[in-house]
Amino acid sequence: MNKSTLNAIWDQTRQKYGVYLRLLEALPEDKINEHLIPGMRTAAELVAHTSGGIVQGFAEGVARGEIEDDQRKVDIRSRDDLLAYARDCWKAADDAIAKVGDDELARMVKTPWNMSFPGTVAIHTMNDELVHHRGQLYAYVRAAGVEPPFVWSYGENAPGFGPKA
Repeated sequence: MNKSTLNAIWDQTRQKYGVYLRLLEALPEDKINEHLIPGMRTAAELVAHTSGGIVQGFAEGVARGEIEDDQRKVDIRSRDDLLAYARDCWKAADDAIAKVGDDELARMVKTPWNMSFPGTVAIHTMNDELVHHRGQLYAYVRAAGVEPPFVWSYGENAPGFGPKA
């Protein structure tokens, strides 16, 4: 992977994140801190992990050369808190990716899991994790009795998260 390929992957990630934000908007306010599905994180915990630990954490980790512990504790009490946190994490991740070039993609990235891997592997892992946890949120939204947005409805995303012309 080189910077050009990263830019294409990041563009697709941006659009997936736009659907993810719409999914968060669909969450009922009174369900964001409930365990609707046994053994699964609450929506607030999923957002802290996905937006902060995965998307922001991996993007900054590739830029820095080290991914830090992703066990974030965030005080999310409302859907507005949830969305603000998710948007802030995206902004930080996008800023970090803008600094990543071919050297950062090729170098080994330290992790808190007693392993290191190239920046390219971290980017692919981040993308896999985003899709995985977004899927969990789809199940969570359905368990809350709400129909989620169509998974590939990128054209319905908010400005900045839709397909480029």
